Amino acid sequence: MKHFLSTSDWSREDLDALLQSAAELKRNPINSRLKGRSIALLFLNPSMRTRTSFDLGMQQMGGIAIVLQPGKDAWGLEFDAGTVMDGDAEEHIAEAAGVLSRYCDLIGLRAFPSFVDWSKDREDNLIKSLAKYSSVPVINMETIVHPCQELAMMLALKERMGDVAKRKMVLTWTWHPRPLNTAVANSALLIGTKFGMDVTLLCPEPDYLLDSQFMDQARQNASDSSGTLQISHDIESAYSGADFVYAKSWGALPYYGRPEEEYELRKKYRHFIVDEEKMALTDNGLFSHCLPLRRNVKATDAVMDARYCLALDEAENRLHVQKALMMNLLGAEQ
Repeated sequence: MKHFLSTSDWSREDLDALLQSAAELKRNPINSRLKGRSIALLFLNPSMRTRTSFDLGMQQMGGIAIVLQPGKDAWGLEFDAGTVMDGDAEEHIAEAAGVLSRYCDLIGLRAFPSFVDWSKDREDNLIKSLAKYSSVPVINMETIVHPCQELAMMLALKERMGDVAKRKMVLTWTWHPRPLNTAVANSALLIGTKFGMDVTLLCPEPDYLLDSQFMDQARQNASDSSGTLQISHDIESAYSGADFVYAKSWGALPYYGRPEEEYELRKKYRHFIVDEEKMALTDNGLFSHCLPLRRNVKATDAVMDARYCLALDEAENRLHVQKALMMNLLGAEQ
């Protein structure tokens, strides 16, 4: 049984096939290939694009999506093995996964890290526990990676660029009032290097580098795909000649779980905002962001409203790539 927990578990060829299927679904969105099939969507965190695109996508293919919010409209869940459940959680993931597997054909989970202990959160145990106990395919709707967002970004790039190999991609840190999850940054790094892009990770200082497991995987991806990976702390040289700029804010991992201390580090880096002056350094580069985005904090109005901004294209593509993914996992390809 195949899950979709991270693109690292899927070959470049399999990901290409998903993107080709998504492109066809974008042209012809309505079908009945998943008629009578269902997906349970577990949201431990808020969502707009993810919830809407999975729910609507399943409907457009004749299936049904059941949306659950454990701790709100469903029992709170415990994910750790061997725990004494005398806290707030009423149900263990072993039973929840078992029951949902008997009801539904797929299960999706959105579960952000706890922002307490990165040594624990980096293991991504919640999605792995669900996959362990589930007897149907599991989809990662964002944990410490966001693989569905990766696919949507890559589809948007291929639509504008065609072949992305050897194109310069800048993954730039941007300022935000608080330290955010590294998931989208991890995923953008992984997919860019997997598809042979020349990726530059731009961040203010070494404390903002991503976790070693993702840096190491990205280096291996670059080696395998004949792409490159570079690290930069210099805005001008990083943007220079870029074909694509992808912006995201994330927290400094050495300060994980200590937001007040981390703020003292980040407060002096507001100038990392993506603006017209920085985009002018690129080679007529494209820009995108996963959304939601705080305008004039992460990127200016002028950048967001420019013709080179792919953010809405990328957001729309969540619908198409996830439909392709659900079809693939259920063996219902076109």
